[in-house]
Amino acid sequence: MKIFVCMKQVPATTKVDIDPETGNLKRAGQSSRTNPYDLYALECALRIREKVGGTVTVITMGPAQAEAMIRDAYSMGADEGIILSDPKFAGSDVLATSYTISQGIRLLGGADLIICGRQTTDGDTAQIGPAIAEHLHIPHCAWVEAIEEVDGKQITMRQNFGSVTQVSRMHYPCLVTVDKDICVPRLPSYRLLKETAEKPVRIVSFDDLPRRDLSRYGAIGSPTRVERIFAPEVMASNLYVEGNPQQKAREVVSILAERKYI
Repeated sequence: MKIFVCMKQVPATTKVDIDPETGNLKRAGQSSRTNPYDLYALECALRIREKVGGTVTVITMGPAQAEAMIRDAYSMGADEGIILSDPKFAGSDVLATSYTISQGIRLLGGADLIICGRQTTDGDTAQIGPAIAEHLHIPHCAWVEAIEEVDGKQITMRQNFGSVTQVSRMHYPCLVTVDKDICVPRLPSYRLLKETAEKPVRIVSFDDLPRRDLSRYGAIGSPTRVERIFAPEVMASNLYVEGNPQQKAREVVSILAERKYI
């Protein structure tokens, strides 16, 4: 079985700079980490591979520095890593990003199962996974909290929609997005880290993709326009109250009530 896991590097801090002209995050020079939700997707893929066999390929869109994330995935057990990287992909919104990733998957011969994390911590749209499936014309299930059964032909999962829980079954090829309670990601293996130190990471550019219509990629292919974006002001101040514990408690309650917090 060919399993693809969509992953992304996100800022490792809440203190990010924003380009006032484009409204995009300034990622250059920022420390990054693997999107936490994607680690659950990778763990699910590895467990499915252990049960039914196959390969696990990690695919991401971003700068070449995303290789560090791919190498972390190698140390967890991923078989192959792909980075879609090209200046033409810059400024992509959900539509252009999902289209680019879908083209990367097509380039590699397609997938039986694609697994995504629920969302990213920088965009929070939770739309990339379903959008990839739509571009590939395959069925998909979101908000998956448990894999009930999996074999070489189909996958059965439980979806959590808040007030409703649904059990769904899909035949391959298909895509699922998983929630963070689905499993506990394994720790990286030092042995695998050493064994994969020279393992190549494939870089795929715009010219490599099967469809090269510029109107579908990057800022040009992004119908979403950010009119205004700004970082929230940090307003930190300390307030000290005096007295014994009972007096302090009454003072704190009075302050909270005055400010209409309670």
